[in-house]
Amino acid sequence: FHLLNGTPEEAILNTSLEDLDSLSATSDVHDIERAKHKYSTYLDESIRCLQKLDQNKDAPLVLDKINDVMRKAWAVPTYGHELGYALCNALRNSGGLDLIMQNCTKSDKSLQFASAKLLEQCLTAENRAHVVEHGLDKVVNVACVCTKISNSVDHSRVGTGILEHLFKHSEETCSDVVRLGGLDALLFECRKSDVETLRHCAGALANLSLYGGTENQEAMIKRKVPMWLFPLAFHTDDNIKYYACLAITVLVANPEIEAEVLQSGTLGLVEPFVTTHNPSEFAKSNLAHAHGQSKTWLKNLVPVLSSKREEARNLAAFHFCMEAGIKKQQGNTNMFSEIGAIESLKKVASCPNAVASKYAAQALRLIGEEVPHKLSQQVPLWSVEDVEEWVKQIGFPEVAISFVESRVDGDLLLQLTEENLRDDIGLTNGIKRKRFTRELQQLKKMADYTSRDTSNINNFLQTMGLEFSIYTYSFLNAGLDKKDYLRNISEDQLLTECGISNSIHRLRIMEGIRQLENGLANGMNEDNQDKSLDVFVSYRRSNGSQLASLLKVHLQLRGFSVFIDVERLEAGKFDNNLLQSIQKAKHFLLVLTPNALERCIGDIERKDWVHRVSKP
Repeated sequence: FHLLNGTPEEAILNTSLEDLDSLSATSDVHDIERAKHKYSTYLDESIRCLQKLDQNKDAPLVLDKINDVMRKAWAVPTYGHELGYALCNALRNSGGLDLIMQNCTKSDKSLQFASAKLLEQCLTAENRAHVVEHGLDKVVNVACVCTKISNSVDHSRVGTGILEHLFKHSEETCSDVVRLGGLDALLFECRKSDVETLRHCAGALANLSLYGGTENQEAMIKRKVPMWLFPLAFHTDDNIKYYACLAITVLVANPEIEAEVLQSGTLGLVEPFVTTHNPSEFAKSNLAHAHGQSKTWLKNLVPVLSSKREEARNLAAFHFCMEAGIKKQQGNTNMFSEIGAIESLKKVASCPNAVASKYAAQALRLIGEEVPHKLSQQVPLWSVEDVEEWVKQIGFPEVAISFVESRVDGDLLLQLTEENLRDDIGLTNGIKRKRFTRELQQLKKMADYTSRDTSNINNFLQTMGLEFSIYTYSFLNAGLDKKDYLRNISEDQLLTECGISNSIHRLRIMEGIRQLENGLANGMNEDNQDKSLDVFVSYRRSNGSQLASLLKVHLQLRGFSVFIDVERLEAGKFDNNLLQSIQKAKHFLLVLTPNALERCIGDIERKDWVHRVSKP
């Protein structure tokens, strides 16, 4: 880069960036190196110019020009990550990072904002560390100031973008940013409608969940973050939805706060996402994650693969599958062994969880690792070898041979009693038997019984709660394989024939059978089914989803119990059960967005849902 005729700032502002625009995935490596050298020199000259300009009116223009260079560098296909990092290093080494941090405290609002914009583009790992060491309070303050500028989308984007980066440094830094007001500023921005702002909010909350540690996760609970994640996870934008889902799954993986996370209802939005998206296609959908996450970020996600919550394992496996494709393209698949992810992925790939195992197996193939023996969710159809593999997986290799010698297949495994474990398998240690029984009950909850369960007895039991799935196989083996047979069963038979020793569970099942007889059981697993709701929130137009979800959050924050008719109430189920669901609520809110009533015009037969629910 060479200065031409005119003032230094004119030369900087008039420099063409066409060569940067022309770089692509097929560009020669030498072209990339030339671009690194040219624009590193350009940044160096620009910072020198800015240091001389000080409060000059051209300073914001020069900063904006540097910002353009950084944006274009990050956007280069394949090489953007490498090029962007090189220029960020050049900016720091030239003193540019210190300069723009100083500008964050200046009274000149245009200079302050131009500096914040550039800072948001430059917060790589090394630059984050520099900011934390030399001016974290200045940067957090300017980010919070940006979020408080009303009616300025650009300011909101920059402020939330800076916070998203800062939450990717360390647990201590996360604590400092929360203390300085960063989390409160983010949660206020969650009310906005701008997609890019909400993307930053979702990403920031995911980062805080991963990097913040237990103390900051508890701070998130105190500020009702799981509730605020609901409108983000409910959003129509896939990127917002994804990182909100990621945040909630990381939080639910912490057993200390699991109960509070479940109350928000946000976790229920995870499975629809992972079952309707493709990891490789999703990786290409947005520049924000097209280059993949850092080594530390992924290392923090590894423990979620071992979570007891199925939703958490599903999304973690989805993400590692996406990252495997990205890292393979970058030639950086060794990272997975360096962060200890291989063994966790192999364990998930072999587990009887259809979604998580599929994505974990795909990830292993992409990085060139052997895929282990896969266990089907159809547990009743397991072979002796399948049972042996499962017993080893759950940490009981010492008794695996006993299962083989006794020829225990899937059918027998689901019928094992504590006496069988003690006398036939040789698990004489009572604590070990409890551990084994706990794992067996988890298996029963996730098992697929369709090979035997033609009348959906499992679905009926789940209306009382997911934990009632542990009785499904006992029902089927007792001959209760049709719902008609349930009507004549007694509580004593539940004890003697089905082995249900828990008297409370027997009472709840009997109540469920009575509801079935009265036509009230509807097969939906909703905690709210057996208690009165304060508010039922309904929306029938796609553009009403965000307003509906925000209403849900605001009402819940004020102590009301709320149900929102999300995608689970669709097709026939929606038709049959909407009125029954509404009857359980004291209040009904119908969200009407602009033009929501237009379809009702001329709808004499009242086929439109808004028409049907808004008129008696």
